Amino acid sequence: MDDPVKSATKTNGLHKTNGTNGHHQEELKIAIIGQSNFAAEVLEVLLEREHIVVGVFTIADKGSREDVLAATARQLGIPVFKFSAWRRKGVPIPEVLEQYRSVGANLNVLPFCSQFIPMEVIDGAAFGSICYHPSILPLHRGASAISWTLIEGDERAGFSIFWADDGLDTGPILLQKQCPVYGDDTLDTLYKRFLYPEGVTAMAESVDMIAAGTAPKIPQTEIGASYDPALFREENQHLDLNQPALRIFNFIRGLDSVPGALATVEMTDGQQVPVRLYGASLSARRNLSNGKPIRFKGATGPSVVTREGIFITGTDGALVRVKRLKRGNRVIPAGQFYEQAQTKQAPLELSDKEQEQDALLRSIWKSILKVEIEAETDFFACGAGSMDVVRLVEEVKDTLEVPISNETLFMAPMYGEFLQEVVLRLRNGGSERGSDIGCDYKHVLLKANRRQIRVPTQMFVNGQFVDAERGKVLPIVNPTNEQVICEVASATKADVDMAVEAADEAFRGVWTSVSARERGQLMYKLADLMEQHKEELATIESIDSGAVYTLALKTHVGMSIDAWRYYAGWADKIEGTTIPVNPARPNHVLTFTKKEPIGVCALITPWNYPLMMLSWKMAACIAAGNTVVIKPAQVCPLTALKFAELTVRAGFPPGVINVVTGSGSLAGQALADHPLVRKLGFTGSTPIGKRIMASCADSNIKKCSMELGGKSPLVIFADCDLEKAVRLGMSSVFFNKGENCIAAGRLFVEDRIHDEFVRKVMKGIKTMRIGDPLDRATAHGPQNHRAHFEKLQEYCAIGLKEGATLVCGGKRVSNLSGFFFEPTVFTDVEDHMYIAQEESFGPIMVISKFHASDFDALVARANNTEYGLASGVFTKDIQKALLFAEKVEAGTVFVNTYNKTDVAAPFGGFKQSGFGKDLGKEALNEYLKTKCVTVEY
Repeated sequence: MDDPVKSATKTNGLHKTNGTNGHHQEELKIAIIGQSNFAAEVLEVLLEREHIVVGVFTIADKGSREDVLAATARQLGIPVFKFSAWRRKGVPIPEVLEQYRSVGANLNVLPFCSQFIPMEVIDGAAFGSICYHPSILPLHRGASAISWTLIEGDERAGFSIFWADDGLDTGPILLQKQCPVYGDDTLDTLYKRFLYPEGVTAMAESVDMIAAGTAPKIPQTEIGASYDPALFREENQHLDLNQPALRIFNFIRGLDSVPGALATVEMTDGQQVPVRLYGASLSARRNLSNGKPIRFKGATGPSVVTREGIFITGTDGALVRVKRLKRGNRVIPAGQFYEQAQTKQAPLELSDKEQEQDALLRSIWKSILKVEIEAETDFFACGAGSMDVVRLVEEVKDTLEVPISNETLFMAPMYGEFLQEVVLRLRNGGSERGSDIGCDYKHVLLKANRRQIRVPTQMFVNGQFVDAERGKVLPIVNPTNEQVICEVASATKADVDMAVEAADEAFRGVWTSVSARERGQLMYKLADLMEQHKEELATIESIDSGAVYTLALKTHVGMSIDAWRYYAGWADKIEGTTIPVNPARPNHVLTFTKKEPIGVCALITPWNYPLMMLSWKMAACIAAGNTVVIKPAQVCPLTALKFAELTVRAGFPPGVINVVTGSGSLAGQALADHPLVRKLGFTGSTPIGKRIMASCADSNIKKCSMELGGKSPLVIFADCDLEKAVRLGMSSVFFNKGENCIAAGRLFVEDRIHDEFVRKVMKGIKTMRIGDPLDRATAHGPQNHRAHFEKLQEYCAIGLKEGATLVCGGKRVSNLSGFFFEPTVFTDVEDHMYIAQEESFGPIMVISKFHASDFDALVARANNTEYGLASGVFTKDIQKALLFAEKVEAGTVFVNTYNKTDVAAPFGGFKQSGFGKDLGKEALNEYLKTKCVTVEY
């Protein structure tokens, strides 16, 4: 057998020998003919492999814009020749041929070439000419091969490197490579995933084979050959809508993203609007009753516009969803076709710093496009291609440190629009546009605290304030004077459906493109805005819920801000674990877990801490990556609506946070029943919590967490610091007017100090100032609303009837209008009494005596309740304190303090006080699901 290293091989009719063992090998002298980034990368790879490139022949400049192949060659010191054409009237141009021949090339490499190259050039190189073609020849010959691979529904795509001849893509095959076509592939993804990177490598491999004398020439068969129309011609870009859904889908993705499938919308006024369609997918949906009809010219089947996009019905009844469309020069979400039909954004007024950013941005555009940049300059109309998009996006991200994507440019291809998008994101700390919702929503103007505060009165759905169905409203009453503050929207089931669908769409769409770190940045921005507006929020809370202003400022609002900052820090630190498992030897196994967001979460919050309860739950929910629909308490929703306004200013995308106002029996129940809601967090009474749990189970077994009623015991031993115990004991009951979930519902005071304790409490009550919650000296404001106020009166009447001693209070404050209830103290309370078993949720201190001789009996009395939210003990004996903490059945135990909660400490109860946690790291688990992944290798 001949030695293959020493033997001569015949390539393209020429004899050559390998250059080993002293044999002479003729060197390849390569001419690269073509254009684009693809050709430029082929040039660079060939040079890396130490091939000799003697010249680059490319297209003429477009204005002052040089093709990237020419620029790359010039930087590498390779002669560059630019021709607008190689032939004139079918005849080679002599001076062009002369320049080509001047480099002495013996191999032509055509990675991508849009020009007709004369046969005098193709056959003029001793080793011939090789071309790259993006299909598995002989299938899909022609200029639009990738598109037709998708349009025809081929299961496999690929490329061919072939020897050029006088036919159109008909020469012998040198090399072919294939890949599967995935269901979500488009023209862009197929090119970037396989045809581009593998094609560059394959072109270099082909040249290596030619140099080694091993390059084959396999004649193409005509069996299965096809030649497809060129899709750069507009007449071939029109979408036939009267065919099965799969064919419609394949045509759209075959032209995505350049040039885009062309269709015409027939408007109701007779106007015909040409559009290009992008982002197609086959949809399993069947019910489109909530969509708005849209008519495409020539289509026999119906099409509708929904928030999710445009749905086109194929002749087989199946649906195709289109996510984006281009109208004129602007790409918009298809679901916003009607909304954006007549909208035009006002130009921004730039600050000095933003003008500097404008100059930097213009310089980047100019360096890519090689033209002067005006507001109307269209990036793609200037001839920019896909790699130009990548370059622009990366340079803008690096230079201005703003997170944008290719989609940003597709949505705003004109410079003025793009500048506006970038500036708005910079203003919003890197988030999407939409930092200001304007002043056109319905609102009430609150005049208080030397302020005028605009508060929305509509629901907040999908980034907009909207009326409830049929304009339904409910009155909001100021508990200080019993006057109506305003009317707010009262959501119906249809309104809840709309909010949940918006949250679901955001979760599956725009929210997925926001990284965990960007999510945290949005939350920090929101916390900063809450800090800037804290006096307004505290004022609203005082007027709406009766909270004392100073307490609202420190706790209601202050702790809300703390919660958002705390969970903003957690957003990019949520992680899974790796788990050692037993492998099936000899194989290896990797098992790991992922923490993933649940989806759409519903939150139903109470009226005692409107903003704080919202923040405790929602901050963890958002940090985990969920979207949310919250129903604040029916009687005091105003801070939630003002909060919604701040989320827009912070830059949260539409649909991520939604607020539906209304009754619990209607709007709250609709959330509990909704099949798209996957998690429900509730704070409220135990009876309502039971009903919600049943609804969560019956609807779709949604995950739920419950913070319910409490009857928290506070034990005060005689060896305590009495002054501190009195001060904090009063706070444990009267804090926030007793409207406090962890309020000490029952005080057990050791008999030796009982009377002194009561005397000091009475003295303290006399110093409490009751009155206008906005007065900085006020210590005790009105109860939240009339129904609750009347229940407190009934509660005290039952206590008296059962024989408890009413030491003070038990009635309305006589000299004040509004829901003011006197701080109340009951003593001689026996374990069997109603007021010993049930919480008042008001400023009512319930005191029972105990003897210290039987510690276990005391703990049994403390635990003799169906509730287990919180508890407390005052003693200087650390052994007693720790034994009590060990034995008491409560989710929170305070020792020598009370009401000392922190955003980093988990909060939640036992027994019928509920389950699950707010606050702390543990609360994140309420809004996450754990996925286990096992890989064998």
